[in-house]
Amino acid sequence: MKRIAIFCSGSGTNAEVIMRRFQNHDTIKVVRLLANKPDIKALERAAQFEVPTTVFNRDTFYNTTAIEELLQQENIDFIILSGFLWKVPEKMVSLWPNAFINIHPSLLPKYGGKGMFGMHVHEAVIANREVESGISIHLVNQHYDDGQLLFQAKCEVLPTDTALNLAQKVHQLEYAHFSEVIENYILNSVK
Repeated sequence: MKRIAIFCSGSGTNAEVIMRRFQNHDTIKVVRLLANKPDIKALERAAQFEVPTTVFNRDTFYNTTAIEELLQQENIDFIILSGFLWKVPEKMVSLWPNAFINIHPSLLPKYGGKGMFGMHVHEAVIANREVESGISIHLVNQHYDDGQLLFQAKCEVLPTDTALNLAQKVHQLEYAHFSEVIENYILNSVK
C-alpha cells in the first residue's frame, strides 16, 4: 500500500477529490492531511473521510524537523501539494525525491514562480490577453514551479472571460485530472 499525505492551505476542494478517489483504493491510501492554517475548510473535508489532520505553523515547518519526523513515522511514500502556498524546504524535498506532486493553475512555465498562485495567476493571464490557460501537474524541486512536468491540460480564454470565470474553468480541469495523474504516477513509480 502506497501511503500519501496531502498538504493544504485553503478550502481543500482538490484534496476532497483526491481523498474520495483513494478512499477504497487497492494500493493507494491518504493517511494524513497537513494544513498551515488552523481554520481552513480542508480540515473539515478530511474529517468527512476520517483522514487524520495536523496543523502546523511557519516556525515548525521551516525551523524544526517535526513535519519530516511525522511523515517518516507515518511511512509516507508520496506528498501531494493541493493548494499549498509555502515553498517546501530543500531538505524535505531531498528526503522524498520525486515524491512531491504539485498542481499549478497555469500552463507552466508561464505564470509560475513566487507570488504566482490562485487569482494572481488568472488576473495576469487575463491582463496579458492570453488565448489559453490551464493546469500543470509537476514534481517539486528546490525552485517554485520548476519541477518535471507530469501533465498539462488546456482551456480556452475568451475575450469576455474574467479572472473569476477563468478560475472556474481551471478548477474544472483540476478536478478532472489531478487525482488521476497522481494515481498513474504512483502506480507507475519505481518506489
